[in-house]
Amino acid sequence: MCSHVPTCPLATSPDHWAAHVVAAHPEQGWSLLCNGVVMFEDYGELLPGGRALEPAATLARHEPARDGQTYEDRHP
Repeated sequence: MCSHVPTCPLATSPDHWAAHVVAAHPEQGWSLLCNGVVMFEDYGELLPGGRALEPAATLARHEPARDGQTYEDRHP
């Protein structure tokens, strides 16, 4: 149960990625969110029930990676 105020969105919500990070492992490329979603650095996601979501291409195209490279730099 989320104790954040306001509470984090559920894993089934469209904005589930907005939940607080409860465990971050940038050296391994993933973070666990409060709602049980595992978010990967390539924007892929693993939902609590085991369902995998592919990286959101539109997000990846507009967000620079942690190393400062753009989507186009990483995918020529």
